[in-house]
Amino acid sequence: MKSEDFDPKLLSGRNRRLLHEWQKLEDLFDGRSDISYRVVGRNGDGLPTAYLIDYRLLSICGVCQVERLGEPGVTNPPLFAKGYRMRIDLPQGYPSVDAPPAFRFVTHDEAGTPIPHPWHPNIRYFGDFAGRVCINMADTYTDLAWGIGRVGEFLRYERYHAVAEPPYPEDMQVAAWVIRQGEPNGWIYFNQDN
Repeated sequence: MKSEDFDPKLLSGRNRRLLHEWQKLEDLFDGRSDISYRVVGRNGDGLPTAYLIDYRLLSICGVCQVERLGEPGVTNPPLFAKGYRMRIDLPQGYPSVDAPPAFRFVTHDEAGTPIPHPWHPNIRYFGDFAGRVCINMADTYTDLAWGIGRVGEFLRYERYHAVAEPPYPEDMQVAAWVIRQGEPNGWIYFNQDN
């Protein structure tokens, strides 16, 4: 199915919003080489409720000596990769403020092949919620295409929040590395052409 198979005049409010999001993704990301998407879940009416987003961007995927992260005198230079995958799930109540979309990076594809995990203060790296993305507060959310673009800015390190104050980083250990080593050594300023 394609978005053009649906007539927005015949859809309910939620389904109309799901169609609008889908059409916006088609308009912004079809044919791009750096970001692509695919629908991986649909509701009973055939409209997308889950997406996989592939980012073909150079970004930090970890650090050397991660087991010694934060130890005094230990240098942890970054490791880089090009190719990340994020899943977006739209809950039943989406697009209400109480039901924001869930953005989460995955670390394995469908066949079990590992995929790099982003190292960014606004993307959880450690713990049970590894992969969770903190884009912004729910009351300022706009649309999926905006969120996907914002995450691309995270991966390029064009945007990040590493200071331990509201809205708080998603991963405090990565945030501490950014402040103590990434910024002072210039490691977060890297060229996307590599």
